[in-house]
Amino acid sequence: MKRKAACWPMTLAMPVSMLIAAEDPLLFRKDAFTVETKTVKTSKGERTVTYRSYQHIPYVARPVDKEYQSLDVSVPIQVDGVAVDASQAPILLSVPVGGYMSARNAGRGGGRMGGPPPGGSPGGRPVGGPGRGGPRNTDLALAEGYVVVVPGCRGRDNEAADGTFYGKAPAAIVDLKAAVRYMRHNAGVMPGNVDWIVSTGVSAGGALSALLGASGSSPLFDEYLKEIGAADAKDNIYASANFCPITDLEHADMAYEWMFGGVPTRAGLVDQELSRQLTIAFVAYQASLRLQGRDGFGTITADNYTKYLLQAYLFPSANKYLRALPEEKRKEYLESNPWITWGDKGASFTFTDYLKHIGRMKGLPAFDDFNARQPEPNLFGNKTTDFRHFTDFSLRHASGDPNAKLDSDIPMLVNLMNPMYFIGQNHSGIAGHWWIRHGSADRDTSLPVIINLATSLENHKKDVDALLYWDAGHGADEDAEDFIAWIGTITGFAGRN
Repeated sequence: MKRKAACWPMTLAMPVSMLIAAEDPLLFRKDAFTVETKTVKTSKGERTVTYRSYQHIPYVARPVDKEYQSLDVSVPIQVDGVAVDASQAPILLSVPVGGYMSARNAGRGGGRMGGPPPGGSPGGRPVGGPGRGGPRNTDLALAEGYVVVVPGCRGRDNEAADGTFYGKAPAAIVDLKAAVRYMRHNAGVMPGNVDWIVSTGVSAGGALSALLGASGSSPLFDEYLKEIGAADAKDNIYASANFCPITDLEHADMAYEWMFGGVPTRAGLVDQELSRQLTIAFVAYQASLRLQGRDGFGTITADNYTKYLLQAYLFPSANKYLRALPEEKRKEYLESNPWITWGDKGASFTFTDYLKHIGRMKGLPAFDDFNARQPEPNLFGNKTTDFRHFTDFSLRHASGDPNAKLDSDIPMLVNLMNPMYFIGQNHSGIAGHWWIRHGSADRDTSLPVIINLATSLENHKKDVDALLYWDAGHGADEDAEDFIAWIGTITGFAGRN
């Protein structure tokens, strides 16, 4: 007769780790890492960083697709052979999104870096310099002793086997908020100081980084977060870094025509009557913001905006670039750009000549285009519709119906994807510190979109460090080490032990 095997209660037979997981599926597994080493190039030489690598960690309890809704964590333990204590270090949250596409986290190496492809600029300088805002910043952060988190997230391209879409707006920002909540949920377990989370991103990733910074713990996202099983925690962040953010989408077409309406594309001038209509709409929008410029400039309007851009951003950008050049190089540059006058007080030029220098890239409308070939109409699709217009102007012109109305859910979705909405509401969860960068030759969006973001934050008494990289194009990140040092300054973190 066979003896029956002892049948222990499941709670006793299960390993402790399984018990903990059953009780809290969002607990950070602090022992589930590999040790890796990388060499980081800095202006002072190469640094060797040894770090713990935690990969493909689901950050929600009910993921729609865990291949995307998971994250990687890198924790430095040694820099140049010297031990590092990152338990209370700042956390750099790097948003790997470009074009509002998805960022897949599955597989070694984590979320793929999105963003625009490298390219050139009118001045002949490479776009972005070394690193282009993604791996460059994360590597420098590790070398400085910071914790680095790279989350995946859903995007406008996600399509299920049955043909339905599951990454349209606001899925990306919902996922990123869930990642922040995961970190806060694991405060004291996961290394890093959750009160010092600093987001960063480029292009659409820069817009999402700005949205994280502007909409912290807004109840408007609660139902979306609950649906995917996000942690019950705040999603505020401490600081937001935004490189050429493609944002304020419902007003971006207006601002683009105000700036580029009279500048021809390679195919010639866009429809000037439609450009005029959008420009008129921008005049009203800009007036509604009532933004006050720096250094006592007063209210920024569509009429005086060129003066403000020249005075506060473009002249300082050109001066910084030109003064840093050796005398012979500066002479060569000025000879090849005679539209710039150089004197004791620095550079001077007209806004019209500046526009001729950089040119126009996009057609009309630049974002909510009539044929819906741009990324943004695709972003505002829904579960069964791949793209939808999100402005009355484009919907009515595309449909030929002057009385056409947007789908009823579009206005709120547009708000949820726009940091300017939350800043305009003076939302209580806005981050206190902001790093905003844009290339002066970036034609992917207009300068007012970038400067309105910076100015609105300044007007709400936030700490804003905003500037233009002269002659740089889309995706530029020319002061990466300054950015990492800025994080140390605003947090007061001493860096490596």
